[in-house]
Amino acid sequence: DINSASLGIELDNNGEEPFSDAQISSLLSLLADIKERYRIPAANFLGHADVAPRRKADPSRYFPWKTLADQGFGLWCDPPFPKPAPMFDVAAALRALGYAVGDPEAAVRAYILHFLPDEFPSALTERGRGMLYCLYQKAAG
Repeated sequence: DINSASLGIELDNNGEEPFSDAQISSLLSLLADIKERYRIPAANFLGHADVAPRRKADPSRYFPWKTLADQGFGLWCDPPFPKPAPMFDVAAALRALGYAVGDPEAAVRAYILHFLPDEFPSALTERGRGMLYCLYQKAAG
């Protein structure tokens, strides 16, 4: 029931093209205000697909998540990625990042859409596992 404890922002985009600079600039201003007003941690900035991976595929592979993370709105890791521990649990890491993992394949697709859009909709690669491990470490503290 994330809707009762979240704020949603709708951007007009058909999902088949990049978001305009004006949209992202306005979004960054709005997010700065919301983050300060409600003291939202960086890790809590998510998309529809992140929280409802079976039902949603927005904001699309064209959404500039790295740009937002660079401004403090979300997590991000740049290569080189650390090698995951031998017993690294992908589902537990996804859950820790806020993904619903009832359908593990949908959760992995949503993760790839957010963090590795150039690889979407492929399966989780070693690169993807490394980034997930890095994000999990950041989220853990």
